[in-house]
Amino acid sequence: MLTAAGAEEIEHPGGTLLAHLRRTSELLASWGARPALVSAGLCHAFYGTDGFRVALLDVGRRAELAEAIGTEAEALVYFYASCDRKASYPTLADDKGVFIDRFTGADMCPDHDARRDFAELTVANELDIAVVSPGFHPGQGQDLRALFTRWRPLLSEPAWAHCRNVVGTTGS
Repeated sequence: MLTAAGAEEIEHPGGTLLAHLRRTSELLASWGARPALVSAGLCHAFYGTDGFRVALLDVGRRAELAEAIGTEAEALVYFYASCDRKASYPTLADDKGVFIDRFTGADMCPDHDARRDFAELTVANELDIAVVSPGFHPGQGQDLRALFTRWRPLLSEPAWAHCRNVVGTTGS
């Protein structure tokens, strides 16, 4: 489905979108993520994202992706893609933090599990880009370090260790 949608033809930091999606999925798997989250990592850009607007599939066709990867994984892909980052990132780690859906404008307060999955997927995505992108610069690392430090309560130990290794995140 990724190949049919042209993911191996779309440029992305560090190569093609397909290569990035595979690396993100592999990184999540290496952290011990459950299969639905690993699948979501492979497909996280299907609907585009707030940071990468190229969509492989219109959100009106969610059932097609759900049929291919399962409803739980597709729901994770939609949740990830729907994030209005500027509005949602600052309070993601807060129990009552508001999450804004960029497709609908709706706001919600996701439960801890949803916020944890979102954080792990975001960290895998961003750290892959940091590692492979020749254009990645120290200022971006500082921004990621600050963000991931705020999100520390949501991250697994393997994800947190990878953060420390890639962007020098400090703390426990």
